[in-house]
Amino acid sequence: MKRPWAGQVEKPAQEHVPRYDADNPLCPGNTRASGQVNSDYASTFVFDNDFPALQPDAPDPGSDQHPLFQSKAARGVCKVMCFHPWSDVTLPLMKKHEVVKVIDKWAELVQDLGAVYPWVQIFENKGAMMGCSNPHPHCQVWASNFLPNEPALSDRCQREFYQRHGEPLLLQYCREEGRKQVRVVVESSDWLAVVPYWATWPFQTLLLPRRHVLRLTDLTAQERESLADIMRRLLTRYDNLFQVSFPYSMGWHGAPTGPHLQEEQSHWQLHAHYYPPLLRSATVKKFMVGYELLAQEQRDLTPEQAAEKLRNLPEEHHRSRAAEEQGQGE
Repeated sequence: MKRPWAGQVEKPAQEHVPRYDADNPLCPGNTRASGQVNSDYASTFVFDNDFPALQPDAPDPGSDQHPLFQSKAARGVCKVMCFHPWSDVTLPLMKKHEVVKVIDKWAELVQDLGAVYPWVQIFENKGAMMGCSNPHPHCQVWASNFLPNEPALSDRCQREFYQRHGEPLLLQYCREEGRKQVRVVVESSDWLAVVPYWATWPFQTLLLPRRHVLRLTDLTAQERESLADIMRRLLTRYDNLFQVSFPYSMGWHGAPTGPHLQEEQSHWQLHAHYYPPLLRSATVKKFMVGYELLAQEQRDLTPEQAAEKLRNLPEEHHRSRAAEEQGQGE
């Protein structure tokens, strides 16, 4: 962290996004590339991705293959979900009841798509630095006929721990982090957000329910309310760290669905990952290259240091404070 920096400097994130843009394909009432017209939505809005990576009728490559070149049909659906009709808000700037509607819609999509598909991946890429080409607040939901690599590894590790210890790995981990407090960023009676002990991205966080929960669909109304609250608190700290709309990739992991709904899944614990790329400032990001790609990740600062930086930030969003100060000045 003390090394002089003469490397790439990113462009600052766009802060002045118009509330409505007639050319933005995610705004209410606008026409998308497919020719489909968005509804004049006032809350969340879900539609089929116009450029899906997964399709329900993907061709079967057949079984006559060399052992070193195995392929199977990757089938599924890809959806886009807008959080809000306004382009100039993000989750931490939305009202609590608006974030609850986002969580409710996430659970509804897991319920509907999970009735058929083994895996439903909800993820949000926020900011151009994380490959997001549209500033409008939105996420994606991909449902697949297979368990992807990361969930498959998570499933195996959680299952092995549960078989050895008789308790879900992440439930025990949550309890221990709550007891130690050194890596906790924000917490409530229902949720805990920490910079995980194994964090490799500088300000990576893990969001966990305190009780045993398998999927988003299993959250009570109270837990959804408190989830909305802790998400806003966590994401406000992210934005306040470098006084910028903080870029990240995030996603939910829960017990597999589809045919797995009838299986014993007690080893699973619902959780969300946040992976922000920023390292030193709003314009200097972490690069996973060289040794980290070919050997092992290295930490630029410890999880404890990162958690302390985030924990000590104010809970009032810097844009709200600036607006208040401007109003007082006038």
